[in-house]
Amino acid sequence: MNQGGNNHYEGHKIIEIGAVEVINRRLTGNHFHVYINPERLIDEGAFKVHGISDEFVKDKPIFKNIAHDFIKFIDGAELIIHNASFDVGFMDYEFRLCGLDFKTSDHCLVTDTLAMARRLFPGKRNNLDVLCERYQIDNSHRTLHGALLDAEILAEVYLAMTGGQTTLSFSSEDNNSSTSESNVIKRVERNGVPLKVIKATEYELSEHESVLKKIDKKCGGALWNLN
Repeated sequence: MNQGGNNHYEGHKIIEIGAVEVINRRLTGNHFHVYINPERLIDEGAFKVHGISDEFVKDKPIFKNIAHDFIKFIDGAELIIHNASFDVGFMDYEFRLCGLDFKTSDHCLVTDTLAMARRLFPGKRNNLDVLCERYQIDNSHRTLHGALLDAEILAEVYLAMTGGQTTLSFSSEDNNSSTSESNVIKRVERNGVPLKVIKATEYELSEHESVLKKIDKKCGGALWNLN
C-alpha cells in the first residue's frame, strides 16, 4: 500500500493498494490492485519513495468508489502486512471518511511481519529489503515501492519466515490430472537462518477465534464446526 504522505491524521490519504491472495502457501493468481486519486497533493517525500505523481492519479478513482470492492476482497481474510499499524490506520481512516462502518481488525485477522521479524531478529534492521537479503529472496526489480510488487515480495518473505519457502507458482486445479514433476511444490532450504517457534499470545488466540466465528457466521456454517 502506498500513501500520499506519512500520517493520515494530517489528512494524507491512500494512493495505491496492492494485495495478493495466498492459499495453502501458494499464490492463487487472484489479486487486488488499484491506483487512487487522493483529492489532494502528494508530498514530495512520498513521491520520492513510490514515484506516483499528482498528474498520474488525477484521473484515477477516489477511495469511496473502490471501497466496497476492496472490502469484498479482504473481509474475513488474514491480512499479512509489514508495519501493519501504519497501513491499517490509513485503511480505517479512509473507511471512516466514506461513512463505512468497517474497522479492519473487526473483520480481518491482521498479522504484522515487522513485529514477527523483530521477535526473530531483535536489535537488527527489519525492513523489507533487509529481510529479502536475509532470506535470499531476489528483489532486484524493486527500485521503487510499488504496492503490488511489494505484496508479492512480502508473500515470499512471510513464507520464508514461517517454516521455509515453498514455490509460489500459481495453482491450477484444471491441470491436476497432468501435473508434471516440475510443477510439484519443492521446499527451498534457508541454510544459516535460524528459525524460531513463535507461539501465539493469548490476545492473538482470542483474535483468531473471533475471526473464525465471523467466517462461520458469514458462510452459514464452516466445515470445522460440522459434527
